[in-house]
Amino acid sequence: MRARADWPPPRPARRRAGSGVAGAAMAAAAAGDDKVSVLLPTYNERENLPLVVWLLARSFETSGYNFEVIIIDDGSPDGTQEVAEQLVKIYGPDKILLRPRAKKLGLGTAYIHGMKHATGNFIVIMDADLSHHPKFIAEFIRKQKEGNFDIVSGTRYKGNGGVYGWDLKRKLISRGANFITQVLLRPGASDLTGSFRLYRKEVLQKLMEKCVSKGYVFQMEMIVRARQLGYTIGEVPISFVDRVYGESKLGGNEIVSFLKGLLTLFATT
Repeated sequence: MRARADWPPPRPARRRAGSGVAGAAMAAAAAGDDKVSVLLPTYNERENLPLVVWLLARSFETSGYNFEVIIIDDGSPDGTQEVAEQLVKIYGPDKILLRPRAKKLGLGTAYIHGMKHATGNFIVIMDADLSHHPKFIAEFIRKQKEGNFDIVSGTRYKGNGGVYGWDLKRKLISRGANFITQVLLRPGASDLTGSFRLYRKEVLQKLMEKCVSKGYVFQMEMIVRARQLGYTIGEVPISFVDRVYGESKLGGNEIVSFLKGLLTLFATT
């Protein structure tokens, strides 16, 4: 029987005033008026959602940055939305916002839907399946401040970044897709197919207006369009870990769509 995440998750501990959290206080001072809105599209992520939200809350509490998590559930039949409703009660509606849709309508439109409700000046996009660890968000923010970048992208293919838990076939597909994309599009970024990034809110809004792709091609087009528009891109090496619960949504149809989208971008950019 497959292991399940504990439910409900532990209520986040509240710190006592004056309890010696100097590091967090300094980080909060450095954050100023910045606020990070995390867009979290979900579909059948009942087991993973409580864990990723807990990790997000803990990471932001440690770093001192103001945050909100916007969950965009596309009508998951496994009860993901009911889990999200409980998370709103546990963490509060100011930190967890549930903005569901009736059915699966694509990743790009999920981000557009989530941005309508985002109040942060920075937007983080990431997967809800625990493949992206929230601890890297603080590094994204530091990188953004260092270079005043418009976009900071997590990369599996630079520095000490890497992939863990994939079989050889999945690694070859990912590496091959990234290599072909680099040769054809020369995007100026090392990981085009990744989906763990930080954007200035106004930059993401502008890119959404330009992008036409759906599915997995969407992430690639975002970087290509950013290059076209002259936006600056910083990179942070990340560790990508294959999902613990649930099944991957990458299949043959997505691979064919990726190749078609790649050729379209090559012909139009």
